[in-house]
Amino acid sequence: MRNQRDLAALIARLAPEDGMIGTPVPRVGLVRSSAATEPLHTLYTPSLCLVAEGRKQVTMGGRVFTYDPASFLVVGIDLPTVGAVVSASPDAPYLCMRLEFDRAVIADVIAGTDGPASGQAAAGVSQASPGLIDAAARLLALAGEPEMVPALAPLIEREIIHRVLAGPQGGMLRQIASGQGRLGRVDRAVRHIRAHYREAVTIDELAGLAGMSPSAFHEHFREVTGMSPLQFRTRIRLHEARRLMLMDGAGAAEAGFAVGYESPSHFNRDYARVHGAPPRRDIDALRGQRIELA
Repeated sequence: MRNQRDLAALIARLAPEDGMIGTPVPRVGLVRSSAATEPLHTLYTPSLCLVAEGRKQVTMGGRVFTYDPASFLVVGIDLPTVGAVVSASPDAPYLCMRLEFDRAVIADVIAGTDGPASGQAAAGVSQASPGLIDAAARLLALAGEPEMVPALAPLIEREIIHRVLAGPQGGMLRQIASGQGRLGRVDRAVRHIRAHYREAVTIDELAGLAGMSPSAFHEHFREVTGMSPLQFRTRIRLHEARRLMLMDGAGAAEAGFAVGYESPSHFNRDYARVHGAPPRRDIDALRGQRIELA
């Protein structure tokens, strides 16, 4: 059975430089950092992040999570996040494997199992069992055998989901896959905002999607995400605008209009309030760095 050291060695070999690295295995990526980092606003999508070495701290949904070797973070819905690597060095870098969830796969796995769709949080940290670490290492090892990925990766991915379902985060995944419970219903609204973040949106419209009264929806949305629906949309807009400027070279005004702002001054104010600096200064500071804009 492969252990944490085996997983760390695999990640170190496949990710020789700092940054986010893709793999031949679908939806599996790696993160490496040889030093602690400053807090960074980003967006986490539904995923499992398993740490093999180092330590990271993230704030999401109004809660602070720290995950370190042999622990994993599960994120059930799209969540704006502030995260920083807090323990890493050139000799002992932060090494993390990330598996992005496919809701269809989770729903298919759940269909053959029993368990409560419970839990109120949209994210959580748990200790990884030896079986989960072994499965993650076997999945990542397929990166060295790309011809085996189509046949074996889906089987190991399902095994990992089974193991998560059997643990403390299982109830969260069941709610997300079924669309039921408070978390599942809020997720419907979250996905609508993600898909239509450029457009105007009303609380009544979102509450209808969630099957709640406007007042109940507003309360539950804030409890799950740590912000109001309109604040959530703003964070999604700013995240996408930052990506356009950093990755695609868009100017501030161009990026602001592209994500739904009608006024450059309004965009600049929101951007500086969230990121601590106006767009040009922030992007200049980030350019050339290997950063994680998940």
